[in-house]
Amino acid sequence: MVKRKKILALLLVAAMMGSLIACGGKGKQDDATPDDETVQTSDTNTKGKENGEKTGREIPADVIPKETVTLVVYSQLANYSGEQVGWFGKVMLDKFNVKLNIIPDSEGTFETRMESGNLGDIVIWGDSYDRYLQAVKNDMLFDWEEENLLYEYGAYIAQNCTLALESNRAKSGNGKIYGIGGEVADTRETISDFQYTWDIRWDLYEQLGKPEVKDLNDLFDLLCKMQEICPTDDNGNKTYAVSMFSDWDGDTVNFPADLVKAYYGMESWGFGFYHPVTQEYYDIFDERSHYIEALRFYNRLYQKGLVDPDSLTQGWNGFTEDAQNGTALWNTISWMASGFYNTDTHLSEGKAMFSLVPKDAVVLNWGQTPEGTNRIWSIGAKTEYPELCMAIINWLYTPEGVMTANYGPKDVCWYYENGKTYFTELGKACSKDGDTEMPGDYKGTFNDGLFHMNNKTWSLNSVNPDTGEQYEKSRWASNKQEAQYEIEQRWRDWSGFDSSFDYITSGKYNVVLGVSYTTEPKSDELTVIWNQVAECIRTNSWKAIYASSDQEFDSVINDMETDARKYGYDECLEYQLRQVEIRRAAENAVK
Repeated sequence: MVKRKKILALLLVAAMMGSLIACGGKGKQDDATPDDETVQTSDTNTKGKENGEKTGREIPADVIPKETVTLVVYSQLANYSGEQVGWFGKVMLDKFNVKLNIIPDSEGTFETRMESGNLGDIVIWGDSYDRYLQAVKNDMLFDWEEENLLYEYGAYIAQNCTLALESNRAKSGNGKIYGIGGEVADTRETISDFQYTWDIRWDLYEQLGKPEVKDLNDLFDLLCKMQEICPTDDNGNKTYAVSMFSDWDGDTVNFPADLVKAYYGMESWGFGFYHPVTQEYYDIFDERSHYIEALRFYNRLYQKGLVDPDSLTQGWNGFTEDAQNGTALWNTISWMASGFYNTDTHLSEGKAMFSLVPKDAVVLNWGQTPEGTNRIWSIGAKTEYPELCMAIINWLYTPEGVMTANYGPKDVCWYYENGKTYFTELGKACSKDGDTEMPGDYKGTFNDGLFHMNNKTWSLNSVNPDTGEQYEKSRWASNKQEAQYEIEQRWRDWSGFDSSFDYITSGKYNVVLGVSYTTEPKSDELTVIWNQVAECIRTNSWKAIYASSDQEFDSVINDMETDARKYGYDECLEYQLRQVEIRRAAENAVK
């Protein structure tokens, strides 16, 4: 175990904090890294090293354990349980001599770990800000400025992500830094890649003559016809318009909420939706929120036999099998559709999923946030290895860490040449098909070794300082290429664009302004009420999707509203509207 260092020079720490600069800035903090012996990472950027300066990318030698250590990573974003295996597991073993035991969030996991007094070594938070504050209040997280931890072992973060660090200080409510938000951006000016690309089986759409899809009614008719001409998937099982899962449901059911975001350009938030342009908030029982309308759309598909009946119970693994096998013919989210389905095998067979956005849709896009998101990286207070945890998180924020977590090992899957990024032939194959086998000691397929902590550090739309290009692979000069398959070229000819990003930006979309704000923590009493209301809404929303008739659907919706209000829905809404005012003020301050 690396012993924690006792630093008495608090005035020096304060002075260093005053000299920090914002994310993506040009300045340096000379005293932000330790004088200890360091191990160089394999990053190629040596700017500043010629005069002896440290970049914050170096891994201090004293942090690497002599014997392999297993760290527990409790991640509320993980879809995986157990030891991190495959290529990323080997990267962690080679660089830090650690193994990672991933603990995903499930019902009761957070409460159990809180009661045990130990959340884990590395703790990753979802969007549940209340839980993070509970952990802060109960001293369950390590203070990153204690014993100079951040400035000695997280120097790259300290030098390059100060807005995100100060945002966490403000969110924590006690003047301390316990972590950093994910998806930090280098600017507020750039929009994200579109998550909601409206991917549909393009080969089937072509067979049907490419009819116009103006609205959800047209989409419904199209999906019915598509299932008729393609009744079975790759394995001979029945196809459906959609396959879903419930693992990611929050205060509402995820898939209908995503439909509202994809079609009406509003952001789901609590028990309602926030319009990023008008700054208005509509609760789910307000028809302007369109949540009930989205439930009805899925129910219409269900009544036609076009919703996978296992959606509620199959979980993430069952869903991904459906996506890979072509069981589902449509999904609003790119990586849940084309990301799984568009393998070399399918594309060479003339099968693919590509974007088809209804003409009336206003697609939601998340603006970039230099302060990072509420998906926070933190360190458990009871860890025996705070320096090691900090060094790992710091490395994940370096360019090499970002590239590795997203695209695989350096020089195995990608490399730099003449200041630009290139895929290796293996990297190209892995980018197209996650089932590509990795070589030698990396063991298994690319998908087997995916980064299972499942939280980004920098936004991929931020610029990699080593290349001047965005981290997003579609923005690399080396990765812009001619269509590799005939069906891809036909989609390009139809849309008039080479990418879904350019296609969607030619239409209508709303951008969520990237700002940071601190909401009020819920009281213990409100938390109990909120959880009861959320359970009521989730349960009845699924019942509505599975309703056998319009009359049953209406009855379920009426019961849902009645019961939710009995549980205290109006009290939850009152709290939510106060948070809306906080958010409006933050947005207006940067406009």
